[in-house]
Amino acid sequence: MKRYRHHNKATAIVLACFGSVIEQQMYLELKSEVEQKFEGVEVFLSFSSRMVLKDLHKRGLAYKNLTQTLADVDMLGYKNIIVSSINLFPTDEHELLERTVAGFKHFSLANIRATKAILHKTKESSLMLKGLNDAITQKGWANLYVIHGVPTLNLAGLSAVEYSDAFLRQIGTQNFTCSLEGAFPYYAIKESLINQMKEAGVSHVQIVPMLLVSGNHYRKDMVEICEELSEDFTTRIVPSQSQSERFNLIELEDIRAIILQNIQEEIHKLGH
Repeated sequence: MKRYRHHNKATAIVLACFGSVIEQQMYLELKSEVEQKFEGVEVFLSFSSRMVLKDLHKRGLAYKNLTQTLADVDMLGYKNIIVSSINLFPTDEHELLERTVAGFKHFSLANIRATKAILHKTKESSLMLKGLNDAITQKGWANLYVIHGVPTLNLAGLSAVEYSDAFLRQIGTQNFTCSLEGAFPYYAIKESLINQMKEAGVSHVQIVPMLLVSGNHYRKDMVEICEELSEDFTTRIVPSQSQSERFNLIELEDIRAIILQNIQEEIHKLGH
């Protein structure tokens, strides 16, 4: 087929992210690390948040969503395209990514593969969560892990969220959990959480945002939760584990390692 002659470039990687108006630099740093790991492979960024895209466009940055980015990369003539899911859990954003990739396979001549979400495999997820807990836990402080969550209860990827929630509570008697928009949301279980903490003898609580990047949810929701709980406890948001001002999961070595491993696995499946 003559059209195949236009696909004359080897492999491209698309980092499919939700995006952040505040912490955009986090994704640029991830892109740079992926480029260093897979030398000679061109790496692209896509963002699914329309609010983020609008903000980036106002700043003169021409980023696009995954559908538009895949179309551009396909037109550039890449034979193989790896779409890396930069989503913590395999929930709604990851599901949209999978549907988008499946749709492109119907008409693109490129070999397009999608990675799994970050917390997908039991072993890697367990080690990452344990490593996180070990790194941030301090004597005298309880941890309140706040998971973003999704507003529906029948999504396939929710098992990963439920496992993470249960695992964190299992490994620490001073660990507590809630969500922002999913099951067991903070606004609905606040009083119960406070009672559980008091019964456990908690006096100091640090809020742990289970978010890849500290965007608007950090500035609004995490600060609000911290302030509300300060009426009963000494509170703080967990300190940054890097050079950044705020705590970002995407900066953790274990998170980066899983992302790179997921990409490597898909490249290996290409026979490279």
